[in-house]
Formats: sequence, C-alpha cells, structure tokens
Amino acid sequence: MSTTPATRSPLSVRRPWLIALLALVGFVVAGALGGDVQDSLVSGGFDDPGSESSAAAAVVADTFDGGAPDVVLLVTAADGSVDAPEVAAAGVALTEDLASRGEVVQATSYWTLASAPPLRSTDGDRALVLLRFAGDESERLDRAGELREELHERDLDGVAEVTVGGMSAVFSEVNETVESDLVLAEVVALPLTLILLIIIFGSVVSAMLPLAIGGLSIVGTFLALELIAGLTDVSIFALNFTTALGLGLAIDYALLVVNRYREELAAGHDPTTAVTRTVRTAGRTVVFSGLTVASSLVALLVFQFAFLKSFAYAGIAVVGLAVVGAVVVLPAILVLLGHRVNALTVRRPKVTAPGEETDGVWHRIAMTVMRRPVPIATVSTLVLLLLGVPFLGVELGFPDDRVLPPGAETREVSQVLRTEFDSREQSALSVVVPDVDARGTDAAAISGYAQELSTLDGVARVDAAVGSFIGGVRLPVELPFAATLATSDATYLQVVPDVEPISAAGEQLVADVRAVDAPADGVLVGGPSAELADSKQGLVDRLPLALALIAVITFVVLFLSFGSVLMPIKAIVLNLLSLTATLGAMVWVFQDGRFQDALGFTATGALTVTMPILLFVLAFGLSMDYEVFLLSRIKEEWDRTGDPIGSVAQGLERTGRIVTAAAVLIAVVFVSFGITGSVSFMKLFGFGMTLAVLVDAFVVRTTLVPAFMRLAGGANWWAPAPLRRFHDRFGFSEHVDLDDDEIVLNPPRQPMDATL
Repeated sequence: MSTTPATRSPLSVRRPWLIALLALVGFVVAGALGGDVQDSLVSGGFDDPGSESSAAAAVVADTFDGGAPDVVLLVTAADGSVDAPEVAAAGVALTEDLASRGEVVQATSYWTLASAPPLRSTDGDRALVLLRFAGDESERLDRAGELREELHERDLDGVAEVTVGGMSAVFSEVNETVESDLVLAEVVALPLTLILLIIIFGSVVSAMLPLAIGGLSIVGTFLALELIAGLTDVSIFALNFTTALGLGLAIDYALLVVNRYREELAAGHDPTTAVTRTVRTAGRTVVFSGLTVASSLVALLVFQFAFLKSFAYAGIAVVGLAVVGAVVVLPAILVLLGHRVNALTVRRPKVTAPGEETDGVWHRIAMTVMRRPVPIATVSTLVLLLLGVPFLGVELGFPDDRVLPPGAETREVSQVLRTEFDSREQSALSVVVPDVDARGTDAAAISGYAQELSTLDGVARVDAAVGSFIGGVRLPVELPFAATLATSDATYLQVVPDVEPISAAGEQLVADVRAVDAPADGVLVGGPSAELADSKQGLVDRLPLALALIAVITFVVLFLSFGSVLMPIKAIVLNLLSLTATLGAMVWVFQDGRFQDALGFTATGALTVTMPILLFVLAFGLSMDYEVFLLSRIKEEWDRTGDPIGSVAQGLERTGRIVTAAAVLIAVVFVSFGITGSVSFMKLFGFGMTLAVLVDAFVVRTTLVPAFMRLAGGANWWAPAPLRRFHDRFGFSEHVDLDDDEIVLNPPRQPMDATL
C-alpha cells in the first residue's frame, strides 16, 4: 500500500535552538572580525580604471613615484604680505622641513618657485605650499589627515598662520565625516524605527524581531566587506548604504514573515505548524523578493567604478543575509516564542486568517481605482512624467570640497583657493609623454610642448622637467622636484588650470590639451578634469548593458515566480515610471540648489557622476521588492478564487498595510541618513531613496498597479503554451495549497521496496 509522504518541516522548526545559537555565534564572530571594517575601506572610487586618465595616473605613480600635488598648505601672513622677509623665511623653512620627510615625494612653494604669481593670492596676503605624499590613495589620505592634526591652528614663528587643504586632505575629512554621520544616523533611526514597529505590531516583542534581523544582516555584511576589501578596493561610502539597506530590508522581510505567522496563529494553527506554513508562503515571497533586489544590484558590477561596485558588494551581501535572517533565523525565533510573539502588547491590531474575506480601506481603494482605471492611470502617469522633466537637464560632475558642510576646515581652504587665487594648484592635469629623453636629446621638444600647453585658455602654469612655463614664458628658476618629472625614456608634465576643474570648462581644457600635437605617440592625459570626462564617457558606454541586464534578470525572475509574460513587463514599466519622479526631484533640488539652506548642502550645478545610476538601480530593486509582496498575495487569491477583480482587491487589502508600513519604516531609515548626513551626495542618496520608496508605495502600488491589472483582466497571468510548459516544469510556485499536505516535524521514513 502506497502512502503520500508527509511534508517535512524546515530545519528552523525542527532545530530552533540550534539555528538561534548559530545565528548568535555568527553575529559575535562577524562583529569581532568586521567591526573595524572602516579601516580597510578607501575613499574615492569615482573614476573609471579602464580610462586614459587612470592609465596616466598609474604610469605617474609607478614610473615616477609621484603625481600632481594633492595637499595644499595655505599660509596667511600676519602683517598682510607674503613677500615680507620674515614670512618668506618661515615659508622656505616649512617647505624644506616637509621636503625632508621620507613620506613626502614632492614639496614646493611660492617662495621656492621664484615667487610664481599663481601661488600668491590676488591681495598678496596668502601663499601656497604644495606637496604630495608617497603611497597609494588610502596612505596619502591617512597622511593628509595626520598633517591636518599636526598643523591645526599652528602659526609660523608668529608671522603667519597655516591651514591644510587639497583633495587628499578634503577626502580625509570626508571619511571622518562619513564615519561620524553613520553613528549619528543610527542613533536617530533605531529609536524611531522601534517606536513605529511597536505601533504597527502592537507588541514590543514583535517589534524587536525586525531590528534583530537587521542587526544580524548589517554586522554580517561588515565582515563580508572586510573580506572583499582584502581582494579589491571597497568604498567607505558603502558603510552607510549597508546600514540603511540592511535595516530597511530586514524590516520589510520581518514584517511580512511575522504578519503571516500571526495570521496563521489566528487561523487556529499551533506555533510549529504556523511557522512552517509561514515559511512556505511568506518565506518564498521573501526569497523571490531578495532575488529581484539582488538582480538589480548585480547591474552595478557592469560599471568599472569602484564606488558603484562597492555598493553592489555591500547590497548583494546584505540582501542575502536579510533573506537568510528572515526565512531561517526568524522562523526559529518564532518557534521558540510561540504565542509569546504578541507579548508586551500595547494595542491589539486586527489580524485575519488567510483566505478570510476582508473589505477594509485598501480593498475600497482598489475597487475605486478599478471602477475608473483609465482616467486614474492617465492622471498618475502624467503626474509622474511631469515630475521627471527636470532630469532632462541633468549635469554630472565629481565630488569636491563642496560636498562637506560649510565650516569644514578643508572646505574653507578650498574656497579661499577658489576665490583668491588665479590657479587651481590641487587639480593639475598630468600629461605623460613616453619614449622621450626629456633631460637629453628631447629637451628642446619637451620645452616647446610645455610652452605651447602653457598658452592654452584655462592654463595657469605648466611644470616640466625642463622648467616651469607661464603664458609661453619659462620661469627663471629650477624646479626643486624636476628630477621626479622624467626618466631616461619618459616624462610627464603638470598642467595647472585656472578654471574650475570639475566643470564644463575643465572638460574643455582636457579636450584642448589632448588636441595639441605632442613630441611622441601614446601621450596620456590624466588629472581630475580628465577623470571627469572619461568617467562620464565610461558611464554612458556601459549604461545600455546595465539596463538590459536589469530588465532581463527581472523578467526571468518574475516569470519563474508567477508564470506570466505580461506581469514582468508591466512591473518593469511601472517601476521605471515611478523612478522618473525621483530622478527629476534630485536634479531640481540637489543640482539646481532648491532648499539647499534648509537641507544643509551646497549645490554645485551637477550631481555626482555615479549617483543617478546608483539611485536608479537601488530604487528599482526596492520597487520590485514591493511588487513581489503585492503580486504574490494577488496570485494566491487568484489561484484560490479565479476572480480577476476580487483577487486584486483582496491582495491589496492583505498587503496594503504591510507594504505601507514597510515603506514608511524604510523611509524613516533613509531620511535619517539624509537629515544627519553632512556629505552632500550621501544626503542626496538618503532623500532620494526616501522619495522613491514613498512614491512607489503610495502612488504606483495604490493606483497604477490595480488600474493596469483591471485593464488586463485574466491576461495578467497569461503565457504562451511553450513558456507555460517551461514554467510548469522549472518555475517556482509562489502559492502552495498547504491544506493538501500534512506537516510534521519528523516524518517517518518510507519502507524500502523489497526488490531493491
């Protein structure tokens, strides 16, 4: 006599104490090994390593062990003149002291360059000392930070005051600011989130569960980033992203799982059966949701920017850990808690059993929309498109000192350089010329090349192995660091601009320098302006592939989940539509500078080159997250009733409160990072993600989704016969008929056939 084997319950149900113990041990180990991950991360990562500018930087670093000065000391004379003998003597002494240090590969100043005019302010009361530290980017940033501490509020024998700036010093301060902002954001976000969770769940115990899963996901991701940083560069800005996304997704997934568990308890099931049924329904939804979010983040790996790749590493890790926490660790905790999940109750929210008909506010909203789908969908679409219009005027740039808040030391120095000096000493272009002997047979050719470059519009000075040139005239002084600018078979020139380097004028200067006939083939042009031009081109070149990858992976995952051709297409189109409002708002606010005083940032007329694609990818992934939540419940109702209208209304009613709560909670997390963030592009990230989540939850899910599903009717779940057969064989079922199976903790082994 054959029997149907009972359904084996998940390991979390059969061994809850083991799972809980392993999770606790994992949390402790990850905290111990990954707690200092910020020390292993790097700043920057906004340039394309495959570009000409990156190749130039590599040659300069490897062949010449140097590069353009990236630390600037601003010396302000006490008596008003940097040409006073005592000030000049102090300036020379400071320059010589720095040049004698082993970690300094280049040090020069106004006084050691024959009083070169670009190194003196227009009023004559300030002058510059320029230097570059040895080592890679992280080492230079660390040394710039140490120099800032050493020279903080220091004067030179009472005759002058010294402050530290330059891009290495700027990003050293950015790193410190990011770390302090992260702590402040957590202090703000966690209590607010806990309060909202208590209100939503009505129980203190239930409210603590999402935070526990969030903590596990975040700390685990810190360890993952520590390991990845041992193999490749990982941006320090990924830390804020890890905390925000880890907490947000943990809240989303835990809300869904705990809510379903409480529904199963309300249906009369015992805790172990309720958890098993929860894992087989809400747990599957969480897995598919995690796949859609992770698949979007994979597209960031297409780009060569370390900044974007770091967000992919962090995002994929935190999504995976949030999913494991929600479908493995959380069920084990629920088994251990049993009915005590509702302990410490502050209010009793209404919980309905699965399959029970309800007609609450979300049901009424869905029915209202489906009675007038065309006008409501038309109005919503037009509003979103109108809000997205400003994005047509987007300008892309690199972060500079203005990403720091007003009053930051290095920003104040940079502002003085910008307004009181005719050149941009910290942003020189590096022009690498191979196969030449600059100090021998090719000296005349290099001199002519440097002379011509110095006459270009936007050039303040050119420093070469054969001397310094201003306006086509060689300065009557030998460069102290001339020996570092050439080898026997190569040389490089430093082209100091007098235009804002991170601007259209800076990009034009790069084009002009590259257009000048060089004395050899294979010339490479690098530096901040060149990195900006090359990075924008690299972004444009790889964007189609990234978008195609997102679309294809999303389509495949949703088709395998729901067996529908129309549903993935509809989801992709609606998510793209919802993102138009977010991207348009970011240009209108952060590029054009509206509300900058209220929000505490300085608009530069451009968005950081990597931020639009980062916002797009992450917001798209989170939109798909909510899409899966809603569609899986609609599909469950469709499978149960076959009613195309009622299934949409019931699905929205079942998920409306959860999706709205999840959106509000994750918005609180992101807006906390936006409010507390002092670095402007991280502030943009926080506010941008907040807007994206709220627009998706309150506009797209409540109007466009029910409207389009009403218009499609039964075609929502249609697929051609070949694809239907493929799904039946290889697809995943979002809804299972749990009542067909008996669920036991340890099902008996089936007897072996005697003939075997």
